[in-house]
Amino acid sequence: MLHVHHHAFTFLNPQRREGLLLSRRNLLKASVAGFGGLSLPAWLQAREQHRLAPKSVILLWMTGGPSHIDTLDPKPERPVENRGPFGVTKTRLPGVLICEHLPKLAAMLDRFTVIRSVDPRGSNHEPNTVMQTGNLLAEPRTNPEASHYPAIASLVAKFRGANHPQVPPYVAFMRSRSHIAFAGVLGKQYDPFLANEAARLPVYDLVGNDTGTISGGKMFELPIDVSPHRMADRQQLLWNLDRLRADIDKSGVMAGLEKYEQQAVGMLTGGRVRDALDLAREPQRSRDRYGRHLWCQQALLARRLVEAGTAFVVLDLSYHTASGTWDTHGDNIPPYGGIKKGLGPLLPLFDHLITTLVDDLDQRGLLKQTLVIAMGEFGRTPQLGTQGSTDGRNHWPYVMSMLLAGGGLKHAQVIGSSTKDGGAIQERPVTPGDLAATIYRYFGIPLDATYTDATGRVLNLLPHGGEPLKELFS
Repeated sequence: MLHVHHHAFTFLNPQRREGLLLSRRNLLKASVAGFGGLSLPAWLQAREQHRLAPKSVILLWMTGGPSHIDTLDPKPERPVENRGPFGVTKTRLPGVLICEHLPKLAAMLDRFTVIRSVDPRGSNHEPNTVMQTGNLLAEPRTNPEASHYPAIASLVAKFRGANHPQVPPYVAFMRSRSHIAFAGVLGKQYDPFLANEAARLPVYDLVGNDTGTISGGKMFELPIDVSPHRMADRQQLLWNLDRLRADIDKSGVMAGLEKYEQQAVGMLTGGRVRDALDLAREPQRSRDRYGRHLWCQQALLARRLVEAGTAFVVLDLSYHTASGTWDTHGDNIPPYGGIKKGLGPLLPLFDHLITTLVDDLDQRGLLKQTLVIAMGEFGRTPQLGTQGSTDGRNHWPYVMSMLLAGGGLKHAQVIGSSTKDGGAIQERPVTPGDLAATIYRYFGIPLDATYTDATGRVLNLLPHGGEPLKELFS
């Protein structure tokens, strides 16, 4: 069965016959179209017209919903059935405690902001879209229109674009399509470029075992008989053919697009994205610093993508393709486990990943222009033992915690708090709209901006309102 997928180079109509010129012109267009997922030449043009200081976001998406009580908002004085099986550790922020299994984070928490009062009401997973869109209606289980609402990253791609014309603005390492938000009504050109299909990475099974095999890395390989020189010849042929029609284009658009089509083809032949996703080009010392684990290698690639000019990178931190590895319901619910057996092994790995990434960005002078965010869909129940397990916790869409670092923002603080048992927000609620507004302000996108869908309907950037977190910008 033939499956046709729309992408950012659909405008080239690579499969449409054009008289006697099928073989040459269509081969060129198919070559460009095969690099689908990147933005249109139109955004290359728009990006050049609005020269902006480079800024990026790296979102560490903890797929499944990490327990706030067992990570960033511990309750050490509470009964064990509430506080959980882990101890706590002091941090660089006086009086602030976090989980004992996050010692590296504790030692540099003065470079982070912890938010303990995020309001995830309405958020769910499979798909995981409310927090990634900042839109309370983006919950497909209750709203059939939810998939139409674009990701925050897609709106950044539209309004801001990439930091370099030959890289995609929105890139994701995706374990499952239900884990990542897409462009919706903005169109396929603002969907994420799926880096896991282009990079050579270790393959892990559904419970986190390294299979010893490597996948990906073939997206950028031209057919054997198509050298970069031949690709350039085909590009020139396309230009020549377009010039034959240029005299009927009174607006001059055809001539104006030539430059940006050249840049689009350059994404394939120039190799900027390909090089960024090639870990063999990274010094061995740096690769050793991050380590061999799949998620850590993806974090290193995220840093390389930021260096190359990508504006928004999302890492889907999950082994499992269903609800996600952080969905720790209980010991008797494989492959997730409960808090001790399920969450426990993830925390040292996450501790190493986020601290290595932030420190590396800082040492390379990239941290001030890169905002690192770590979060999931919601928190987890205050009481242990859900679903008949010894220490599992169910979904808890009433309060959760998240981490931020970098971006030139003010850190070394804790924003908000939860109640004594961690079951509700006590002070300073932070909504999905507030998070979206914070990201948009960081990128310099006007909060009153609007966009249109395919029917011409005008939509607001912040459909439910939202205010940037003043604590980060003061």
